[in-house]
Amino acid sequence: MSEHKVAWSFRGSEVVVAAERLGRGPTVLLLPALSSISTKDELRPLQELLSGRFETLAIDWPGFGVLDRPFIQWSPAIYREFVDFLLDQVVVRPWAIIAAGHAAGYVVDHAAKKGAASHLLILLSPTWRGPLPTMMGGDRPIFEKLANAVDPPVVGPVVYRLNVNRWVVGMMSRGHVYSDPRWLTPSRLHDKLRVTGARGARHASVRFVAGQLDPFRSRTELLQAVAAIDVPLLNVFSLHAPRKSRLEMEAIASQPNVTTVRVPDGKLSFYEEHPEAAAGAVLDFLVQNGAAAAVTTPEPAG
Repeated sequence: MSEHKVAWSFRGSEVVVAAERLGRGPTVLLLPALSSISTKDELRPLQELLSGRFETLAIDWPGFGVLDRPFIQWSPAIYREFVDFLLDQVVVRPWAIIAAGHAAGYVVDHAAKKGAASHLLILLSPTWRGPLPTMMGGDRPIFEKLANAVDPPVVGPVVYRLNVNRWVVGMMSRGHVYSDPRWLTPSRLHDKLRVTGARGARHASVRFVAGQLDPFRSRTELLQAVAAIDVPLLNVFSLHAPRKSRLEMEAIASQPNVTTVRVPDGKLSFYEEHPEAAAGAVLDFLVQNGAAAAVTTPEPAG
């Protein structure tokens, strides 16, 4: 496994994100979810299972991950620019893109507007709306005010820590992200908290929670984008995903150009908690849609 960094020159500033390359073969780009505790590491179990057949590259999002993050007024427009940079300069025409959570929304948006930059698209627990708008049934003016409230250097960190601490992260993770409370061991919780503690983490994290980083403004926009995609598209999510999030995933599943696999285990981050289920669905889709020509299936043991 090769760990390195990707530098992105954004409007006069250099933004550096962590990346990890593993395996040999056709290239598969893996993009983690956008959330307060998400990094490329959540995709590592899946990445390892795919690496026997593919060269996999997992990359963090600007404003997220474990590296220090600059203060930028993060917005959907900025993340669209980052996706353009990735697919124009870092990973040109990969065999497949695997995107989780809000990353799926940005990849769908890019493919609909500019054409798919890969042979296949694979969405894991795809989302387009942040936690607060999801819980409240829509956007509210106060959400933008909440996002801006964490920016000042003195008050901002205090407000952020009140909402992202060991108790809150543990409660939310066990309630929505993982199905088995025992999976989130003290060691794993420590790693998640380390993500929330990176310098500058509050700016993008709170904007995600408040719905200020949503790639679409409505389900209709999302489904129109999905319908415009002209490459095979796989939608994978857990039967036990939170109800409101699953409604959006089922809406994607209703589209005629989408193949959907509903796995029986896990919640939002089923691919981290149950990577074998995710890998099984992904590999089947890859082989069924042409990857067999580029991949050698290993002989059964014994």
